[in-house]
Formats: sequence, structure tokens, C-alpha cells
Amino acid sequence: MSLTAVELGKKIKTGEVSVREAAKASLAAIAAREEAVHSFVTVVPEEAVLARAVEVQRLIDEGALTGPLAGVPVAIKDNMCTRGLLTTCSSRILGNFVPPYTAEAVLNLEKAGAVIVGKANMDEFAMGSTTETSWFGVTRNPWNTEHVPGGSSGGSCAAVAAEECSYALGSDTGGSIRQPSSFCGVTGIKPTYGTVSRYGLIAYGSSLDQIGPIAKDVTDCAAILEAIASHDAKDSTSVKREDYDFTAALVDDVKGMKIGIPRDYFGKGLDGEVKDAILRAAAVLEEKGAVLEEFDLSLVEYAIPAYYVIASAEASSNLARFDGVKYAYRSEEFEGLHQMYKKTRSEGFGEEVKRRIMLGSFVLSSGYYDAYYLKALRTKALIKQAFDKAFARYDLILGPAAPTTAPRLGESLSDPIKMYLGDIYTISVNLAGLPGISVPCGTDSKGLPIGMQLIGDCFQEKKLFRAAYAYEQTRAYEHCPLAKKGVSEDE
Repeated sequence: MSLTAVELGKKIKTGEVSVREAAKASLAAIAAREEAVHSFVTVVPEEAVLARAVEVQRLIDEGALTGPLAGVPVAIKDNMCTRGLLTTCSSRILGNFVPPYTAEAVLNLEKAGAVIVGKANMDEFAMGSTTETSWFGVTRNPWNTEHVPGGSSGGSCAAVAAEECSYALGSDTGGSIRQPSSFCGVTGIKPTYGTVSRYGLIAYGSSLDQIGPIAKDVTDCAAILEAIASHDAKDSTSVKREDYDFTAALVDDVKGMKIGIPRDYFGKGLDGEVKDAILRAAAVLEEKGAVLEEFDLSLVEYAIPAYYVIASAEASSNLARFDGVKYAYRSEEFEGLHQMYKKTRSEGFGEEVKRRIMLGSFVLSSGYYDAYYLKALRTKALIKQAFDKAFARYDLILGPAAPTTAPRLGESLSDPIKMYLGDIYTISVNLAGLPGISVPCGTDSKGLPIGMQLIGDCFQEKKLFRAAYAYEQTRAYEHCPLAKKGVSEDE
């Protein structure tokens, strides 16, 4: 499990490791570390994992599966439907929901020969930045279990960092792949909106959500994105791209690449140690031949209010379907239909989800729609224009993924506004539909990881991979203390 996904895939292909051995190693790591980390809501039973391993091994031996990820164990964030396997969104209201179909991105992975070992814990309905709002309990950061792993894809990132699986899928609505990747010392990419099908992804903010890979390094992320990206007629926002050959961009060359550094990202609120680590990483790219320049991005301070108005409005609409009628949780005692709706939703949703549904219902209500929702949409358009202007001058934008390293458990939940402000560097990317990647670039004095974020123009993932790969060649992957302990054969 200390290998990258692509490295393990190569060993499986050459017969050095069997798919069964890889699957058993993953399950053993989960058994050994899950009590400390709690990355998973559901772990697939061993007999089902090993049956899938046998099937994949046969297809590899027959030459039907030749991709780099064939036979490699993966965790799936628990908001992606998996046929016959519990899919809860880490919420009580979906606590017993077993979907009759599988999300398109997960199907694409299965076609590539992936072996699913479990469904990763998350903030309830992806609402939160710490993975503390899950109905099934908090996930802990494998670097220091007193700290959060970030969110909402905290379970996916913790599982990869703790080496319970080789890679994971997450979803990113406002930074939910990049921020926990930064906190857990792994690499995560949010692709351009529409690159990966959202069919089967349980919606939070439909105009913002995007599935993406989480792994140990940039090579893995490129290989995973190649596997999951596709045009899907079942998703009306899915884009047909000319080029899905992301691994072709893995070259150690950034000569002449123009990288903009927004001054707005390095002001008040940014932790000093994070700032120093990001600027050191920028200097490495400059030494390799990239041209760095500071500039004013503008409108940064409007991104958070615009995002929370739009995301909450879409959430209040999307979550209206969970009413106790069709599936999942229903309150046990009620009189009449209206009381059933009210009691089911009151009991089934957690505090943070209720907060966002209420905010969303308010900004969409008569008399407030123009004042809040429409204004937020106009702001979103202006933010996209600001990025368009920046990308007319620069190939990439470089900055932090989060203003601090991982906070201690319990710190953020006491002050939701502070938690929302933690998304300052990530949410603009979702509002503008852009791709963004977080790459580990050091640790702070407490030994907690720091992530550098690179942002590209729409459909320019290859530039992101190129720059991130070139930077990554200058430093070795750091295994977290929990993963370094290893797993005994007995486990």
C-alpha cells in the first residue's frame, strides 16, 4: 500500500503482485488503521472484494484489461451511487439507501479494472470543510489524529494518506477535493466542470459539483482522470472533449510557462508558514524556467458570499427530494403527510445541512430572489471574467489551497462562518468552472502538511499536470506517521 496506484498497477501487470494480494493488503490496512482514522462509512465484505479480485485477475491474464489501474484497490466517496452497496452521503436520511445503479464515473473505473474496497466518509451531503458533520462520526487526519482531515472529501483523502487504499474518488463543490488533499498531504485535482459525468453523484450544488481523483502523486491523478473522464448523454452538463490523453502531459519541463501569483491570495488571513511554503514552491518552478509574476485578481472578497448563496440555493432545491416518501429514512411517528415531511427532514438532516437548506430557501423566496440569488449569479459571471482576463496573460495561477494547515477537531464547528472563510482560495475555481490541483509542498512546525494550488483555464488540465509534475520531481512523497508504522501479516 506504500506504492502509488500506477506503481502497483505495473507490478500486477508483470505478475509480481496478484490482484488478490493487493486487495488483501488494502483490507488489512483498513482493519489496522480504521479505528484511529475512520475513513470509511462502509467497507466492502472481504469475500466480495476477493471475488472481484479473482474476476479482474482473469481479465488481466486474458489480456482484456491492459490499463494502468487494473487490479488496484480504490475507495469511493459515499455520495456516488454504487449498485448493491450502501450509499449514504454520510446522512441519517440516506442511512439505509442501496442504489439500483452505479454512477458513471465509478462504472468507468470498474471498466478499467478497479477493485472497490469501500465507501469513504464525508461531510453530510458534502456540506462542510472538516468531515465532522457526518452522521457516522468524524474522520481524523492520519498525520495527527487530533486534527481534521479537511472536507468534504476528508474520508477519501485520509484513506489515501493512511495507505488504506491506493487512490480514491472525491467530489469538489467549493474545494472539497483540493482542501482535504492539502490537509492530508496527498494530491487531488478538480477537473474542468463537465469533464467527468455527474450521473449518479448525489447532488449538492449542480452547477458547481465535479468528481475528481485523489492519489499520492500527479502521475496517478492523470491516469485516474483518463479513466473516469468521458462524455455522458445521461448528464446534460457533460462535455465531449477532443483529448483525454492526460498522461501525455507528465513531462519535467516548465520553461517559458507564465504563472500568475494573485496578491489578493497572500494578504490578511493567510498563515505565515503556509505562505512561506507556497512561495518556496513557486521559487522552485521559477528555477526550472517558469516565468512568475504577481498580479491583482480582484473580486476575491465577493467569492465566498456568491458561492454560499448559489450553493445553498441549489442545495435547498436538490435536497427537497428527501421527504420520507420514496426511499430511505422516514420518521416513525407522525400524523398526516405534512407532519411526516417535517419530522422526517428534521430528524434525518444534520445541523449544517439544515442551515444551508434554510439559507437557500430564503435567498430563493419571493422578494429576496433578486436581492440575493440573481446578484450572486451576476457576481459569478464577473468572477469568471476576472479569470478570463488573467488567463489571457498567464498559463496558470498559483496560490495556497487553504489559509492554514488542518485545524484541531471541534475548532471549526463552533464557528461556521470561520469554516466558510476557509474556502477562500478554492471556491472561485468552482464558480468559474475551472480545473485546479493541490500538490503537497511541505509541512508546518507542527508536522502538518501544506498544499500548493495550481489553477488552469477551462480544459487546460494538461498545463496543470505539467507544472505539478515538474514541481513534484524536486521532492519525495512524504508518508504520514500512521502509514509508516506498517501492517503486520496477522492483520
